[in-house]
Amino acid sequence: MRHRSIPGAHGRVRPLTLLGQPVLHGECKEVTGFGPELSRLVEDLFATMYAARGVGLAANQIGEPSRVFVYDCPDDEDVRHLGHVVNPRLVETGGVVLRGPEGCLSLPGLEAGTERYDHAVVEGCTVTGEPVTVHGTGFFARCLQHECDHIEGRVYTDRLTGWRRRRVLRQAARAPWRW
Repeated sequence: MRHRSIPGAHGRVRPLTLLGQPVLHGECKEVTGFGPELSRLVEDLFATMYAARGVGLAANQIGEPSRVFVYDCPDDEDVRHLGHVVNPRLVETGGVVLRGPEGCLSLPGLEAGTERYDHAVVEGCTVTGEPVTVHGTGFFARCLQHECDHIEGRVYTDRLTGWRRRRVLRQAARAPWRW
């Protein structure tokens, strides 16, 4: 009997890119090579995400400026969504805009109320180049929007304004992990 491979089981845990490091704040490059290197990157993303206890992780969060992210995230009905997207494009958002607590593995231990739509659709492809469309609602929609932001060189603090933004940036400046 063949068992499906567990995502990240063959990957290595890589250091996380932290707020302020240039690779986190630049737009990622389109993926053009769909070979073993890309498969290794996806495996490393899963391994690193699981080690850090996250629900999503973009390639630039481990220092690779490539348009790739992985996720293992529940929606609001506690349905698990597991996968990856290469060259993702956020093609639709809608529904209600909700402000909810949002954190990021690149800002460990911090979070802030961030506005996101409760519905999102991402299109892209798999590591083998097959087209994929991912629909998310609730918390999973938040995750998809968050990871697509990373691909564009943005972090959730870029979406904050006023006292919320000032507070989380002050906390980041005092954090023991600051870059």
